[in-house]
Amino acid sequence: MTSKLLYIFITLIISMILIILFIRGFSEKQLDDVTPGINCSQDLINKADVLYIIPKYNNISIARDLDWCKKILALNKPLALHGVYHTYNEFRKDRDQGYLDEGISAFQECFNKSPESFKPPQLAISVKNKILIEKKMHLDSFWNQFFHKVYHCNDTGIFSNSIIDWI
Repeated sequence: MTSKLLYIFITLIISMILIILFIRGFSEKQLDDVTPGINCSQDLINKADVLYIIPKYNNISIARDLDWCKKILALNKPLALHGVYHTYNEFRKDRDQGYLDEGISAFQECFNKSPESFKPPQLAISVKNKILIEKKMHLDSFWNQFFHKVYHCNDTGIFSNSIIDWI
């Protein structure tokens, strides 16, 4: 009896892993950390379906590089906001509307449109910030990352971009 239950349990776990891998294989590919201040290979940009933009990396607005803005817009891909300054656990600390608006303004100046989605750096977000962001945009967090292949321009994260290709 015990071995039968173990067999069923292992079969269920393997089935769930295969289903998740299948979903990830057919979901949109996402690219985090897109900004002029981080070198990002064109292959990675081309591979991605959605680009998550850092609007003020190293305190420099993306709107200062209008050629870059035009190049990114010409890709005709969905663009989303990825933090404001992209500092470590940036949105785990409570922020106000003015702070968020800094990032939205830089995004608007660069792309002439407002972001519709937001992903916090390191997926870390306080309850207050979650409420703040959801008033203006869709919030992408853990489950988004779980069900999509998410690459990083500078190949950082829990898994390298080459491993993300496999899982």
